[in-house]
Amino acid sequence: MSGTPARTDADATADVVCLGESMVTFLPSQPGRLADVPSFGRGIGGAESNVACALAAAGHRAAWVSRVGADGFGDHLVDAISAYGVDTSAVRRDPARPTGIYFRTATDRGTDVHEVAYYRAGSAASAMSPSNVPYEALFAGRVMHLSGITAALSADCLALLHELTAPRPGRPLVSFDVNHRPGLWRGADASPGVLLDLARRADLVFVGEDEAEEAWGVKGADAIREALPEPAVVVVKRGAEGATVFSGGPDLTDTVTDVPALRVDVVAPVGAGDAFAAGFLSATLRGLPVRDRARHGHLMAAAVLTVPGDLTDPPARDRADLLVALDDAAWGRLRLGPGWTGDDTEVRTT
Repeated sequence: MSGTPARTDADATADVVCLGESMVTFLPSQPGRLADVPSFGRGIGGAESNVACALAAAGHRAAWVSRVGADGFGDHLVDAISAYGVDTSAVRRDPARPTGIYFRTATDRGTDVHEVAYYRAGSAASAMSPSNVPYEALFAGRVMHLSGITAALSADCLALLHELTAPRPGRPLVSFDVNHRPGLWRGADASPGVLLDLARRADLVFVGEDEAEEAWGVKGADAIREALPEPAVVVVKRGAEGATVFSGGPDLTDTVTDVPALRVDVVAPVGAGDAFAAGFLSATLRGLPVRDRARHGHLMAAAVLTVPGDLTDPPARDRADLLVALDDAAWGRLRLGPGWTGDDTEVRTT
């Protein structure tokens, strides 16, 4: 299998359907501890809705399925995500549970001084289950995109992901981002095995080299592929080193494609993984070669890395295609900074 969706445009009402919790995010007005930040600006955050927004901004038909509270924060989420061109008609409102919110510091998530305060326990999205989600909407796309974050929200959410990743006739291509968040699994000793099991049931998997080692004790791209033999495509993200893509599947000889990352003048590191997944999926939907899929992922990630928030408009498709088509030497000389996605902005090389 190549990882290209089997469904055609005529069979599907969306290119990609994303399921997961989105929350209202409160972003600090200045760096520092949460205790010291005087005020916050409001945004939106959610791995799966980020992917949907990026895909819609890139010209694809994207839908987001979730549950939000019957409250003002729920109104804001639906309105903000819809404004990107995402179909939110399958989002359900829960009159008994609130929309989740969280606060974060301005520092990199990977540093010791980064803080996140979640207020999502008992949220509307955590009540998603096999009995209350619209399956017809979830299976209406060429691709269904899921993540390990949803599995950690509740036992019902985990049961839902087991249902959605189960083999069945007519199942769309299942894209799964492992997204191991240790803080969400406190007291749940089974989390590493749960995420490995879900990933093995998917068709396309995104996993960071660091999170695979943390969650499964598996080190290195080759070992990760050995732990995930079933998916047709496994994308191992290696941070600043780039990505390694294994394409093949059980009983087939893998094609291994290494694609270096770009040099980027980072403004804020949040949201890059979701943007990479969106870029890779966008190129997959277009039937592009594996190398080009990963390069489009790197470009989408670079667009987000050079802005303060989780979301931004991607580069125009023609512009991105020109950069993706560069030879290896020219690709390696690219250096992208704030504003690089603008049509009249010259891309730097070094």
